[in-house]
Amino acid sequence: MTGFAAHSFNVDHASVNVELRSVNQRYLELHFRLADEFRPLETQLRELLQQRLARGKVECRIGLAHLPVAPPDNGLNPAILERLVRWQDDVLERLPGAAPLSVDEVLRWPGAMQNAAVSQATLDEAALTGFRAALDELAESRRREGAKLRQHILDRLDAAEAQVAGLKPLLPALAAAQREKLGERLREALGEAGHERLAQEVALAAQKVDVDEEVSRLATHFTEVRRVLDQPAAVGKRLDFLMQELHREANTLGSKSAAVETSRTALELKVLIEQMREQVQNIE
Repeated sequence: MTGFAAHSFNVDHASVNVELRSVNQRYLELHFRLADEFRPLETQLRELLQQRLARGKVECRIGLAHLPVAPPDNGLNPAILERLVRWQDDVLERLPGAAPLSVDEVLRWPGAMQNAAVSQATLDEAALTGFRAALDELAESRRREGAKLRQHILDRLDAAEAQVAGLKPLLPALAAAQREKLGERLREALGEAGHERLAQEVALAAQKVDVDEEVSRLATHFTEVRRVLDQPAAVGKRLDFLMQELHREANTLGSKSAAVETSRTALELKVLIEQMREQVQNIE
């Protein structure tokens, strides 16, 4: 399931930036891009994600930026300034025509502005707080998407149930017509002398094309899909299994079909089940 969440906030003289991105994936796949200061937290972050998410390819980024701070003096780093002076003197001695450093260039030099030290414990606490907030936001984003996917599946499920409901009243007449058709063919082949065998062959053929059992199992699976969709826990893998069962029954219905109506229904069911299956892959 897809989702995105980001939190950026300052703690003391540092800025901690947390980003969580999630895209569709059948299983849970986690990737971390952490600033060096936060690498020891990866195991804890991984456990927090596994507690909340069951599916998806999730990328976690946590960055750190130190903010400049003005100390009691001019706020500049004396060691860096002395080094820049030495370097400038050396350059001008070798290249008299070179332009000297401007104030703006000095201020933008890495490390020229002093940074206040922030304890690792403070950084860790800030990173975990931001991560939990981002995880809550990501979970809510995925929940909203899940609600839309649920409705998409229910719409296709309604259509599939309508297909089966329309076919069911026709089954007795279709079965009778098929028996009559088979009986005529066998009478032509066996004649009246084979009356006993004729009855056996007709009964056997009728049993092979009887789809009452498949229709009943389809209805049972439809009911189970609705029940699973109403559960508050992760349901993606269970729905995936049910889609396989529905597809199997639709295939059997088509293979046993002896009438245009049954074949048409089997084809429509396959289309609807495949549409549901594609969305089930995205549901946690």
